[in-house]
Parts: sequence; structure tokens; C-alpha cells
Amino acid sequence: MPKLLMTAILSPTSTQSSQALEARDLTCVRGDKTLFSGLSFQITSGDCLHVRGQNGVGKTSLLRLLTGLSKAESGAVLWNGLPISTEPSTFHRELLFLGHRDALKEELSALENLQMYAALDDVQLSLDTALAALWRFGLRGRENLPVHYLSAGQKRRVLMARMLTRQACLWILDEPFNALDSNAVAELESLIAEHLASGGMLVLTSHQAIKLPQVRVLDL
Repeated sequence: MPKLLMTAILSPTSTQSSQALEARDLTCVRGDKTLFSGLSFQITSGDCLHVRGQNGVGKTSLLRLLTGLSKAESGAVLWNGLPISTEPSTFHRELLFLGHRDALKEELSALENLQMYAALDDVQLSLDTALAALWRFGLRGRENLPVHYLSAGQKRRVLMARMLTRQACLWILDEPFNALDSNAVAELESLIAEHLASGGMLVLTSHQAIKLPQVRVLDL
């Protein structure tokens, strides 16, 4: 029989917001192993959920279920009370997902990457706004360099600029603090705090302690 790992019980959150992401009795199986079973939680406006656990317990698998990239063995993921498969285009307009890989086009510049993703996401992004986002995260003078010339930390800063310009309500981030120095960590924490203060939602994995207000923790 597969080994069932402990499921966390989370405290209830406010349901006053019209925007809500809910996991309902999720079971995730990979191969012959059950990673988690009966997992339920809900996050609403201003909520931050920090998913923790050792490698291999299913943190990334959970994020993929929440984005609709993978399907659960059983259970459902709901956005505003409806399964995310009901109106996937509506859900994805509200979603920003950044995985382990930086998902940048290496041959394009930092600026071109922002402009490309804005076009794919159907987001209006002016040149001035794109440049201001890159400059905010220390990329002034590097905005026109092909991404393959940038360091790992600078690539993460490009992704931070994308987070700023994406205009999505729900952020799902897999290890977003990887490859960041202490200054960049502080900048990312500030960006996340702004997002939450404006009514956004966040689910993230991280091996680091998160210095954010009202973080809820899910230990897998």
C-alpha cells in the first residue's frame, strides 16, 4: 500500500472576498506512491499560503494541481466556487504561475521577455511601464541584454518584473527565493506584501522562512 503523508489542517479564513481559491479533498498519486490525501483549504483576498515539506513530499505536485497543469486522483480545485476546468480561460487570466525553471527565452532580452509575456497574457504593457519594472529590480542598463548573459539572480529579477506587470490576482510560485541575494529577497518580500495588501492571493513553496504578515503554513 502507498504511504500516506500527514495532511495539515489550516485555520479558516475570511470568505468575504469575491475571489477565492479552494482545494477540496485533494488526493495526489505519482506512480505507486500517494503523496497526500484528503487535502482541503481555501484562500481569499490578502491570503498567503506557505507550502512546506521535504523534497519529494508533493509540494510542486500540489502547485501543479492548483494551476490545472495536472489532475488530482480525486478531489477538486475551485476558483470562485467553480471547478477550474469549468472556465479555464477565466481562471488563467487571474493566474500567474512561476515554476522551478525561470521560463525566460534565453535569446530574447529582459525587456523583450516582458513584452512577449504581456502579449501572451493579453496584458497592455507600455514601454515605460516595462522599463520601470526592470529598473525597480536593479536591471537598469541590462534591459536590452539577451537573457543568457544574465546571472541566475538577475534572471529571477526579470521574473520579479513580470510579477509586477502581470496584473494577476492569484500568484502561485515554486521556490521564488532561489538564487536571490539578501537584497533581492527583501525586494521580493516587499513586492509580495504589496500584492497581498492590494487584495491579491499567494501560494508558494520555499525552504526559507517567509517574512510576511499573516502567512499561513501548510506542512506536507
